[in-house]
Amino acid sequence: MKSLLITAVTTAISASVFAQDSTKTNPLTISGYTEVYYSYDFNKPVNNTGAGFLYSYNRNNEINLNIGFIKAAYNTESVRANLALAAGTYVNANYAAEQGVLKNIYEANAGIKLSKKSELWLDAGIFSSHIGFESAVGKDCPTLTRSLLAENSPYFETGAKLGYTSPDSKWFLSALLLNGWQRIQRVDGNTTPAFGTQVTYKPSEKVTLNYSTFAGNDKPDSVKQMRYFQNFYGIFRLSGKIGITAGFDYGMEQQAKGTSEMNHWYSPVIIVSIVPNEKNAIALRGEYYRDVNGVIVPSNTPNGFRTFGWSINYDRKLLENALWRIELRSLHGKDNYFIKQNNEVTNNSLFLTTSLCVGF
Repeated sequence: MKSLLITAVTTAISASVFAQDSTKTNPLTISGYTEVYYSYDFNKPVNNTGAGFLYSYNRNNEINLNIGFIKAAYNTESVRANLALAAGTYVNANYAAEQGVLKNIYEANAGIKLSKKSELWLDAGIFSSHIGFESAVGKDCPTLTRSLLAENSPYFETGAKLGYTSPDSKWFLSALLLNGWQRIQRVDGNTTPAFGTQVTYKPSEKVTLNYSTFAGNDKPDSVKQMRYFQNFYGIFRLSGKIGITAGFDYGMEQQAKGTSEMNHWYSPVIIVSIVPNEKNAIALRGEYYRDVNGVIVPSNTPNGFRTFGWSINYDRKLLENALWRIELRSLHGKDNYFIKQNNEVTNNSLFLTTSLCVGF
């Protein structure tokens, strides 16, 4: 999950490529990020892979790389571009539908400023998604693992976007033309464009409100089923030590081509963050995901996919660019969605995950 306003390397330390005069700013910077993890699922799945609806930190009982990338960014007053190449289990899971070297493109876009007097930009290429408050970069998220709604909505997208930021920086407005629902390449046989919008309002440093949408068909034209999706979230800093993030996803998709009947799904989440000092942080999460018709999470079970979850995690800032995290998470389903040892199934899952994040 993944807002356009959440950059992949928010706190990374960027390094200058060429030596410059101290009075000038080099428009080209290189940065990077690496996140290694270990996760233990108490169900002990026989294939050491997490549930099919979890795409991050999904390898069990092994030390692995969730995501690592190197990024080049070019920024001037009128032109900008980004290129980032990535690897890791997050990449393997989320880019499985892409081909060849496209699997390793985390970000590749270019933009031009359309107005000299205002922040109006036209960008095109591969971006982080405009949907949600969580991204692939763990250190930028309040919890170690991603929420169910983030895991099952786009992390990335490809297309063109027109974005505007108001002079006081309180408003951000964007309209997007996209290749599909988390796609670099279109689905074979699909000629239907997809569309997105985003409105973000920051009335103060303590409040962020966001509304994002998606509309499009992510199947071949022969079985066209329009999908309409809405994402809402608010980030509230109640004090210097306590913050609340609340999100809600609601989507619907045609049951069949040409029909007005819709399948629906939704997911709420709330996260309470406690930061007693600059080196320590705690986060508590409660969440629910309901997709009885299996639009996003096909379960082939009597009640469809209905899962409640909670988690608690602790963060320790080791250095300015290094973060250690540990999280205990539990998921409890209406039906048996989780695989145990010996290929048995169960309706609950408990797992412990720890990670080390380093930005440079």
